[in-house]
Amino acid sequence: MTVLTRAGLLLAATVTTILATAAPALAHGADAPNGTDYRVTVTDTGHPDLRVRVIEAGARLELTNTGDTPVEVIGYSGEPYLRVGPDGVYENARSPATYLNRTIVGDTALPAEADPAAEPRWHRVDGGTTARWHDQRALWREAQPPAQVRAAPDREHRVRDWVVPLRDADGPSEIRGTLDWVPPPDAYTWWVVATVGALAVGALGVLPAASGPGRRALVALGGLLIVGGAAAVALALGRTLDAGAQGFGVLTGLLTGPVWALLTGLAAIAAGARAARGGGEAAGTGERPSAPRSDVDFVVALAGVCLALFAGVTNAAGFARAVLPVPWPPTVARVLVVLVLVAGAGALAAALLRLHAAARRAPAAATP
Repeated sequence: MTVLTRAGLLLAATVTTILATAAPALAHGADAPNGTDYRVTVTDTGHPDLRVRVIEAGARLELTNTGDTPVEVIGYSGEPYLRVGPDGVYENARSPATYLNRTIVGDTALPAEADPAAEPRWHRVDGGTTARWHDQRALWREAQPPAQVRAAPDREHRVRDWVVPLRDADGPSEIRGTLDWVPPPDAYTWWVVATVGALAVGALGVLPAASGPGRRALVALGGLLIVGGAAAVALALGRTLDAGAQGFGVLTGLLTGPVWALLTGLAAIAAGARAARGGGEAAGTGERPSAPRSDVDFVVALAGVCLALFAGVTNAAGFARAVLPVPWPPTVARVLVVLVLVAGAGALAAALLRLHAAARRAPAAATP
């Protein structure tokens, strides 16, 4: 069995294993969208002691009560739904909103105890002063865009103003906001840039590994993997911050949220450092030129395919969505995805070409 065949089989087995184990994690995060064309904005928090913001690309509202008295969020039938105050966050088990807001589509079956007219039954869900929830009043839930959007999809449109009622010791108040349609970007342009970049990087694999340019190409591949890995870590961090994580919660959010993008990014950085070191050592020796060991190329190929799949392809939906789950401009996120795809797919292609060349050299070297 040739070196290339063994490498291909191991790559296939590794990717299959990762895909199988990644399925539960991907399903767990399925309620946080990868992007949307609807922009949710908070225009009035309704109370000076409240901080309200939009998180997860508009999928959830986050309310923090910095005051000394609790505030109730009112549900869809006028019933108390959430209570947020110094003693923690409480849900009303009898509010239909408690169950409908568990998913972004609001498809949770209501239990028998859900009765908006019944006396509230509060149960504590968090010890802090911040609540996060899907609110159907701030979302567009229809399968088709609004009529005005269908008539002119290349223009921005105000879909509606929305209101979430509140109640505290001083009486009723409201969180107010807007829902807007934002035209999506041209995904074709981003895919062309990513594809051309990956092909250009992959072309480094045609350089003879034992030559000076070939050794320098391995160093370049290592550097690109480091850049791509850092971009993947940045995407994972951005998504975690956009989900509302703060302080120590950022680390917890990384480990329970976009963990595959984080792990593949860190692995790509490690693999890139190994490749850059291996190429540099080969180039720095005063001995007769020789190709770097094929195991370095295999590490580069494995890191590349994982980076492209689990940090690139999984975030590529942002090429076709206007609002992304990151705390910075969406163009920055798209550039990061391009870097991940170029580094990952390009490193994979280049490493496979180098492995193929090594497999062809092996029989020739063994011939007497």
